[in-house]
Amino acid sequence: NDYRLIYRHYATLYFIFCVDSSESELGILDLIQVFVETLDKCFENVCELDLIFHVDKVHYILQEMCMGGMVLETNLSEIVARFDEQSKLEKQEAGLTAGTTKAMTALKEMNLPQKIKDIKLSDLNLNLRF
Repeated sequence: NDYRLIYRHYATLYFIFCVDSSESELGILDLIQVFVETLDKCFENVCELDLIFHVDKVHYILQEMCMGGMVLETNLSEIVARFDEQSKLEKQEAGLTAGTTKAMTALKEMNLPQKIKDIKLSDLNLNLRF
């Protein structure tokens, strides 16, 4: 009896929030509206597949809006800006990871142990004086 389910239906999607009885129903409906509009901006016409295959991004958007049961941000443009910054950082990190992977692959393909075995003493022009 302490909790209520508040939902809103958009096309084929239902968004359901479980809240305690002290929450304003209109406030939660407004929060759902902002959440859906943000998803729509970030995913360009959000659909079921976006929610399924990008659940981490959906959670990130929700965490930008609420934390510890408190609503922190409802400004659509601020939330989208934070989402875009996070996406940009993820792409940069992926680029760094790809560069490291390419370097490791190149090293593996060089077969360094065999190259070291193939070195002959005559190849090393050593000028040793005693």
